[in-house]
Amino acid sequence: MANIIMLTDLSAPELEVYAGLTEAQLRSRRAPEKGIFIAESPKVIGYALDAGCVPLSLLMEERQIERAARGILARCGDVPVYTASRDLLARLTGFALTRGVLCAMRRPPLSSPEDVCRTARRVAVLDGIGNPTNIGAIFRSAAALSMDAVLVTASCCDPLYRRAVRVSMGGVFQIPWARLAGDAPQWLPQLRALGFKTAAMALTERAVSIEDPRLMTEDRLAIVLGTEGDGLPQPTIDGCDYTVRIPMGHGADSLNVAAASAVAFWQLRAR
Repeated sequence: MANIIMLTDLSAPELEVYAGLTEAQLRSRRAPEKGIFIAESPKVIGYALDAGCVPLSLLMEERQIERAARGILARCGDVPVYTASRDLLARLTGFALTRGVLCAMRRPPLSSPEDVCRTARRVAVLDGIGNPTNIGAIFRSAAALSMDAVLVTASCCDPLYRRAVRVSMGGVFQIPWARLAGDAPQWLPQLRALGFKTAAMALTERAVSIEDPRLMTEDRLAIVLGTEGDGLPQPTIDGCDYTVRIPMGHGADSLNVAAASAVAFWQLRAR
């Protein structure tokens, strides 16, 4: 049964997780097993629960208790449910709540690249992408367009960053992901050892079209995407088996990395 707590004091220490802690503090790098992330909206929270994530508390508009959040409350047992009016909660968080519901959850144990790639045929590798909106959008596309896993480098934004989770619409809980160790291109031999050919998405003279039939015939392919603007580091491009570009029209030279990822995932999906 839900443990409903009406808010009267916005300075209560239990609420610090929703407004007083930075993303780095939530992540708790010194003790990852104590790390927390924030999921927004009943739909995203539901995906996180489906993936086995453990809820610690909820924060929601009072009106959502008998509306959008009913199903979530039934699944979260007796965790504290902090509630107040929409205006009062906006004062606490600094913004209107997405679908009126937030959930603080324990960070799940992180899988290894070997675990998430064991049976994978197509994986996305995100190298140095620091924008959480792009990370979330790429995860959403990866989940929807038949990628088997996502690997992120140490220089990437945390996929459980609040905005990344929100933009992914739960994609970060629908597709396996793991972190690669080391800076580029130290992790390329690891991908080869796992049986993958690598395709760097980059604008170079030696790049082949994304429609090149050799790409579609690869049994296991890792699609490597770099940060917005600068793209992939040259050592990473040089170390990949293929350099791939998306043909452009109307004089355009490139797409946003999130849009490019969706095109690449669809075209290069395992047949």
